[in-house]
Amino acid sequence: MKAYKAVATLLFATTSLMTMAQGTKLFTLEDLIPGGGTYRQTVPETVYTEWWGDKCIRLDIEECRIVDNKTGDSKTLFTLSQVNDAIGKTTFHHLYNVSFPLAGQTIALLSQNGKYWHFDWLQKRIVWSVDIDPEAAIKEFNTISLSTAYTKDYNLYVADDNGNTTQVSTDGSIDIVYGEAVHRNEFGIEKGLFWSPKGRYLAFYRMDQSMVTAFPQVDMTTRCATVVPDKYPMAGEASHKVTVGIYDTKGKKTIYLDAGDPTDRYFTNIAWSPDESTVYMIELNRDQNHAQFVAYDAVTGKRTGVLLEEKNSKYVEPSHPIQFLPWDSNKFIYQSRNEGYNHIYLYSADGTLIKKLTDGEFEVIDVLGFNEKKKTIVYTSNEANPIGKSTWSVDMKGRRTAIGSKEGWHNPTLSASGTYIADNYSSPEIARKIDIIPTNGGKALNLLTAKEPWDEYKTPKMEVGTIKAADGVSDLYYRLVLPTDFDPTKKYPAIVYVYGGPHAHNIDASRHWGVRGWDIWMAQKGYVMFCLDNRGSEHRGLAFEQATFRNLGVEEMKDQLKGVDYLKSLPYVDGNRLGVHGWSFGGFMTTSLMTTYPDVFKVGVAGGPVIDWKYYEVMYGERYMDTPQSNPEGYKNTSLLNKAGNLKGRLMVIHGGNDPVCVPQHTYSFLRACIDAGTHPDLFFYPGDGHNMMGTDRIHLHEHISRYFDDHLK
Repeated sequence: MKAYKAVATLLFATTSLMTMAQGTKLFTLEDLIPGGGTYRQTVPETVYTEWWGDKCIRLDIEECRIVDNKTGDSKTLFTLSQVNDAIGKTTFHHLYNVSFPLAGQTIALLSQNGKYWHFDWLQKRIVWSVDIDPEAAIKEFNTISLSTAYTKDYNLYVADDNGNTTQVSTDGSIDIVYGEAVHRNEFGIEKGLFWSPKGRYLAFYRMDQSMVTAFPQVDMTTRCATVVPDKYPMAGEASHKVTVGIYDTKGKKTIYLDAGDPTDRYFTNIAWSPDESTVYMIELNRDQNHAQFVAYDAVTGKRTGVLLEEKNSKYVEPSHPIQFLPWDSNKFIYQSRNEGYNHIYLYSADGTLIKKLTDGEFEVIDVLGFNEKKKTIVYTSNEANPIGKSTWSVDMKGRRTAIGSKEGWHNPTLSASGTYIADNYSSPEIARKIDIIPTNGGKALNLLTAKEPWDEYKTPKMEVGTIKAADGVSDLYYRLVLPTDFDPTKKYPAIVYVYGGPHAHNIDASRHWGVRGWDIWMAQKGYVMFCLDNRGSEHRGLAFEQATFRNLGVEEMKDQLKGVDYLKSLPYVDGNRLGVHGWSFGGFMTTSLMTTYPDVFKVGVAGGPVIDWKYYEVMYGERYMDTPQSNPEGYKNTSLLNKAGNLKGRLMVIHGGNDPVCVPQHTYSFLRACIDAGTHPDLFFYPGDGHNMMGTDRIHLHEHISRYFDDHLK
């Protein structure tokens, strides 16, 4: 922790003096908000790269070029016209989606609308292709076997390399779902289809949600509005039951893992052994405080052993499948926060712990893969800076080495053998840089140093620093954006932008400190904009996150009020003109702050808010709140239905008309409570939109929010 503080002190001493380059243009919302007509003009230039083995390929509209990793020289591999000529018609309009899965073979993989091609760029011809059902909903392609698993009408299909298709399931329906992500995409689950390494076997989820209550979403576009049922398991209610099947493409048969009764259990982090003989997954109880890492025979489905277990008095959240060492199939790495921070552990195949490879008061964020030659693991972490992300390697003895710059926020991709990374990163002072860097510590090759497009604009000054949390111990990071043309002798209204929930943060060491375009817009309109990452947010360790357990919003609000105290201490902030805005968990926080501390904020805008956690989904809600049955006091204390009568300031609630995440029942119930209590929030719905507004609706949304603050806070 002392090292962190030293870094932070240096960082913020520099930042507080930093001024943005000043142009003359003023921003528009279209410039600042994704979906705006001119938004791309304010985003730094980039280049798109893919790896062909350890060779970097630069992708563009008209051509793909191979780049010399040492000199930067490049030459054309093939062109868009050559691809379309080989196909026989104009199929592709750019080459940004090309991949190169076969190192050493001059093959480019192209895909579009369920069709796959292998294009040999030496022969300038298509050497393989396959058509998949154009109505396929979810597709998972195996680059070795050239087989494709896909879903259609809730059922599962597998097509071989010739396109011959087998229907694996026949009973798919809204109640029985095959091949989709389960457990509401919690526990790191992003998909429902998992090929074995060589593509002989396919592991898949089967989700029985017949016992889950259907939330009545409404389609307003039909002549008479139509009910569209959404199977939404609410906290404390019946949840879906999941089983894991294994389909053998050679034997054309399916078996299911013998995992026992799936009631009130979560199956996640599915992984395969290198030899395809074993399937691994983590099994979690509904209380989410006991996880077992279990091995199964891929042929019989029988359990072969529990390799390790994790328990926690609050919750365990496994989010990463194991990864076997490419040079030793008898060892794997496992990520865990069981000692307070997410770290990498080395295990033997029988579940014996060999060594904790990373250690310290920092979080491993992503494991990118392995350098097979050096026998190292390549990963990203915030070791160098709590609000940064940099790239590191660690050997089997636990010796860590930084790869490239430690400054900023890095999003690297690893070459096939782990010899190089393509490092796409930014920092508060760097718009974007893309470097090719050897993972053994060699010299970096710069592919791009982008200009800062905001230099043409009048950009407000920004400050990042720390304040103490309400516990008096934890450091909380804040970002302050001053009004454009700031005059320190004036008093300005201030708006707190808040999220505050787990698995997210707002302040980091990326371009402009991760500032939102809307913050810049409001600063241009004369507001001080403030944001604080309270306890409960990500990348700060387990204790920092679990401080909010069973009482979501309580400690978070205490921390946000520490931020308000700091704001009020600034001589140019008008403490009588404070606003607050947030979306989703931030909508919950906004409404909580307006009704729990009604004398602090004059105006609030809450988007897609959680109002009562009993209306939220089982997996997320019960992890942080337990069930309404086991934690009635916590649910009562955090319910905003009980606080509707406290509302004093102006509050607008905004909701997507078909929000599948925070269902509209949240907002409707709050309005009913306010009516009963005699308070008067404002309401705005986006018909047909989900949890977030996209495209032109997003521009409209931010204009609407801005108008509300202009009307009631200025």
